[in-house]
Amino acid sequence: MRFCIVSTFYPPYNFGGDGIYAYRLANGLARLGHDVTVLHSPTAYEQLARRQPTADYDDHNNIHVHPIRTPLGKLGLLAVQQLGSPCFQGPALRRIFNEHEFDVIHYNNVSLLGGPHVFRYGQALKLCTLIEHWLVCPMHVLWKFDREVCTKPSCLACTLHGRRPPQLWRYTGLMRRATRSIDAFIGPSLFTMNMHRERGLQGTMIQLPLFHPQPVTTGKTKPLPNADKPYFFFVGRLEKIKGVQTLIPTFRELPDVDLLIAGDGNYGQALRTQAQGASNIKFIGRLSANELHTYYQHALATLVPSLCYETFGIIVAESFCASTPVVVFAQSSLKELVETYGGGLTYDNPRDLKVAIHRISSDAGLRRTLGRQGRRAYEKEFAEDAFLAHYMEVVSELLSGKRAGQLDNVDHAGQDGLFAGRPTFFTGPIG
Repeated sequence: MRFCIVSTFYPPYNFGGDGIYAYRLANGLARLGHDVTVLHSPTAYEQLARRQPTADYDDHNNIHVHPIRTPLGKLGLLAVQQLGSPCFQGPALRRIFNEHEFDVIHYNNVSLLGGPHVFRYGQALKLCTLIEHWLVCPMHVLWKFDREVCTKPSCLACTLHGRRPPQLWRYTGLMRRATRSIDAFIGPSLFTMNMHRERGLQGTMIQLPLFHPQPVTTGKTKPLPNADKPYFFFVGRLEKIKGVQTLIPTFRELPDVDLLIAGDGNYGQALRTQAQGASNIKFIGRLSANELHTYYQHALATLVPSLCYETFGIIVAESFCASTPVVVFAQSSLKELVETYGGGLTYDNPRDLKVAIHRISSDAGLRRTLGRQGRRAYEKEFAEDAFLAHYMEVVSELLSGKRAGQLDNVDHAGQDGLFAGRPTFFTGPIG
């Protein structure tokens, strides 16, 4: 089967989870023997990062990567951001879509690679992963005025507060018109499917979580900084929305257990300043996938204190892969994951966080039980083989319906067919 993955970011031109998902999906499909074309925008990364990428990634031989450069650089990207259209990127994109007969076009975050208008390009089964909230939020994360989750949109004021130019296309009907070209949206969680539906996105939405490949351990890892002392683990971007600042006061009061913080980001220095004088709080920087897996394995639990509305929570899947329980802030997809699969505890406030830390620290039996629950969930849903099996089943059924001209009649109820047990929303006309 011939796939095309369209994503603004793709490693090494990549910041975070959306590009990593595109990379994992492309390579997973390639390992199954499919032919995969990847379109991405190195210009978007270079202009936002103001540097060239330094990480190194290898792609499978079945993957053909086509960087789509944006003429005029920052001005060209501004045109895409304002108009929601490929603009100067259009000729290169159209050429590739005209030269190849794809079976499936899978869109990721394309906010700076054609915007929603690019959904109209090409002839194939068209999927779009709701990897972020960019379709319904100009800040992409439903985080309002850099201080709270967005429960009531104030998009213009919030965009200006975030020092971004307001996007003209959001005040037209472009999203509604362009998304009619998408045959199905892939929602990593029921929560994010609901968030998009409540904010006006229509069409078929199928729940399919993100996935985390089992790391190939080599035995070459950095020594753990505190091999003889129990620790809780945080990994992620050091940004305000990820909530590390809410953990530091609690661990100041718990000197007998460590907090190890892996990752970097713009909020890193503020967090280090906040943690000064707390010898049990350690910042260990960025780690390789192999090193991360080792730290997960030895942790009492992984803490996920995100304040924003997470679309999935890949850190939870990574921790489950290592049979390590999680302690998550009780909102969005994080709460949904623990309530659905077990594998951890939730908390709503600092007092409940301290209680959860104490329970995990003092009860080895609880840790083992939660760890087993998490590993079972990983093997069933979040491992590469399980995800790709579910993904290809979804693709095959939708593709059969589209080729027969009966996509509207696909068994979305799921009583006897493919989508049994896999929640699906059908919220308006498609096609």
